[in-house]
Amino acid sequence: MSKFTFGMSIGLKRRNLPPARKRRSPVESPNATITIPALQQMKHDGRKIVGVVAWDFQIAQIVDRVGVDIVSVGDTVGINLWGHSTPLEITMDEMLVVCKAVRRGVRRALVSCDFPFGPLQEGTDAALRAAILMVKEAGADMVKLDGAAQFPDAVRAISRAGIPVFAQLGITPQTALQYGIPYSAASKPGAQVPADLTTKLVEEAKLLEAAGASLLDFTNSGPIAGAAVAAAVSIPVIGGFGGGPWLDGRMRMAHAAVGYAASNLDSHIENYANVANIVFDAMAAYVEDVRAGRQIKGAAPAEATP
Repeated sequence: MSKFTFGMSIGLKRRNLPPARKRRSPVESPNATITIPALQQMKHDGRKIVGVVAWDFQIAQIVDRVGVDIVSVGDTVGINLWGHSTPLEITMDEMLVVCKAVRRGVRRALVSCDFPFGPLQEGTDAALRAAILMVKEAGADMVKLDGAAQFPDAVRAISRAGIPVFAQLGITPQTALQYGIPYSAASKPGAQVPADLTTKLVEEAKLLEAAGASLLDFTNSGPIAGAAVAAAVSIPVIGGFGGGPWLDGRMRMAHAAVGYAASNLDSHIENYANVANIVFDAMAAYVEDVRAGRQIKGAAPAEATP
């Protein structure tokens, strides 16, 4: 036994820590691996699909353990974690790094990785290369294409290559300007596609299904267009902003759901938690302990004997 270990054993005492809480998943079979056919069966059975946007290994582990069906690696990581002004600034290399991190944390859910702005717009060959890269290098189970209805040939080529396509339509980060809406407005919960565009969006959804898309993300759908699109296609239609129970499921950023943003410190929006306030209070206590010359919490498994 080293002098250090001996000194620790006789001069320090263990803290009496409470036992860790056992967490139970809210789903019946949290260990069952999710597949595309399983999602399609959920739509057929009327069971709602749960999607979460995540950008890091730790959150990915937590949401996968909870029992979500889809973990989507969104290009919104640039705005929410890196301080970008729009998602259009994200590069392919950056998306690969983030997708790899999330992939390492997910065992049972399907992992979807967003295309950054560029590969889809550059043509079908570029889009196919990007999709293959996301699957081979980053471990994605499927790829998400923003504005996919304008590129049905790319959807068809990627699907033909055996890669499931998660096609996004509606007012999305990459298509907002087509509707004359800035991204800042499109990303607000109240934003919805105009009801008079319902017929056009139903046609787009059918086009994407025919091209081989496995899943649709209808952003800012609203109850009129959203319900019409979900009823018009056999593949699942889920959505985040502007979505609701009229869709086959929902998508939500994990950070938003738990209130983990500086803006939540002064926000009264109802989330499932307010992690920002918890972090603020915890860090304030840490600062006070250091300035007062006290031992900080969690720094060592034991404390000095008085």
